Amino acid sequence: MKNSLAIIIGFLIFGSLFVGWKISQDLGPAETATAPQQSEGTASSTIEFNPPSMDDVPDGPLGESIKYGYDLMMETNTLADEYVGNNLSCASCHANGGTVKDEAPMIGLTAVYPEYRPREGDVYTLEDRINGCMIRSMNGKMIPEDSKEMRAMIAYLHYMSEGVPTGAEIPWRAAKEPKQFPVPSVEDGEKVYAQSCAACHAADGGGTGSNTGPAVWGENSFNDGAGMSRLTKMAGYVQKNMPKGQGGTLTDQQAIDVASYILSHDRPEFKGHEGDWPKGGRPADIMNKEKREQVKNGTIDWEELVTIKK
Repeated sequence: MKNSLAIIIGFLIFGSLFVGWKISQDLGPAETATAPQQSEGTASSTIEFNPPSMDDVPDGPLGESIKYGYDLMMETNTLADEYVGNNLSCASCHANGGTVKDEAPMIGLTAVYPEYRPREGDVYTLEDRINGCMIRSMNGKMIPEDSKEMRAMIAYLHYMSEGVPTGAEIPWRAAKEPKQFPVPSVEDGEKVYAQSCAACHAADGGGTGSNTGPAVWGENSFNDGAGMSRLTKMAGYVQKNMPKGQGGTLTDQQAIDVASYILSHDRPEFKGHEGDWPKGGRPADIMNKEKREQVKNGTIDWEELVTIKK
């Protein structure tokens, strides 16, 4: 009897050990495969620039709003003319509705807003950011947040940001601050403009079309409160994107020269300069009316404007 009981207990112990071994064999590889996947996930979490196609926009009211938002980005000055004060569209800076990687893309914006804005000294929503462009780059007025136009633009930006997780670092987003450029020459900038820019933007800076060659100075261009009115930001944008299809071909010197030439011309004045940078840190390179007058009378300190303060 005792021998039988011992045999039974032995079988039970062996059976439990075998089952434990079997479970470990079944689960072990899966668990060990999962752990490295976290590091692989980290490596593969590098966000790829892959905006969805407008051909895949869903049917129904949401799809119609997304499509209208795209149209507004492309033809802002005609479809939302009551809010626009010049001859520019969103696509004047954000090529093809913000879907071109190296031309101020808007892919992933819904993942980074709300965001603190030093220029305004406040946390901005995406609606705030759009309206910041409307009163500065478009030299117009704000779009009501409950309007069909604003809802459509937000719907479009959400669609174009699908797959970009909230809070993600967007590698194609422009740097917060520009790099150090050399001291510019307006005279040399005029030569660069004639050779590389005038064919699209016109000799008088008035442009040939909002998306083909937008106005870069004069009444139909952005006002001097826009980000593009900063000398070093303009130089950075020009160097990265211009001439069209030949981005990256201008040297630092050529880029800053042509930026100084463009921004030395008259343009609409922004009425809210005094409210910008309320917590300090106002950049020296904002080409407002005072700076343009200094260019004309030869008293401007270009070195101060291009020096990046650490």
